[in-house]
Amino acid sequence: MSVVNKSDSSAVSGSCVYFKKTGRENTGKTLEVAAKRAEELGIQNVVVATTSGETGIIAANIFTSKNLVVVTHSTGFVKPDYQQLLPEFRKKIEEAGVKILTCQHALGGVGRAVRKKLETYELEEIIAYTLRIFGEGTKVAVEIVLMAADAGLISTREPCISVGGTGRGADTAIVLQPAHAQNFFDLRIMEILAKPRLDSL
Repeated sequence: MSVVNKSDSSAVSGSCVYFKKTGRENTGKTLEVAAKRAEELGIQNVVVATTSGETGIIAANIFTSKNLVVVTHSTGFVKPDYQQLLPEFRKKIEEAGVKILTCQHALGGVGRAVRKKLETYELEEIIAYTLRIFGEGTKVAVEIVLMAADAGLISTREPCISVGGTGRGADTAIVLQPAHAQNFFDLRIMEILAKPRLDSL
């Protein structure tokens, strides 16, 4: 799908891949599309969400010449003191020279504690639900860029590509102008490269 009129020299051409379903079956294609666009735009920074580490390993094998940051769930996300990134996958990712980021979720954290304890939503989770209008993967892709920027692993001065997913695997890729969490409204979604087509809830 062309997104511009080719006669308009001020426009940038691009396309988006739409998946019929969400989930891990889209991982390979999503990362392929992201890698192709990174080369076309000369983007060096790539941020990829991973839970067990499986997607992180696939990304490490694809983005070999990029500044790749793999972002895990925070420790304790499922239960106290438990990290979902499997040790054997962590080892392989680290051996590939890829940065692994584990920290508080930018759109969760203390706000989630308020919701669990007091049964009311805080601002961060309202923003998260708003982003989910575009799909869970879009919310994840935005969130992990905030986290990577706050950790100093990517620059806010240049665009990056971020890859998220719905549940496990990857099904969403976007080009972003990153921002720190405290400057959230400076973040810009520049291009949507791949996402599930959500016909209904």
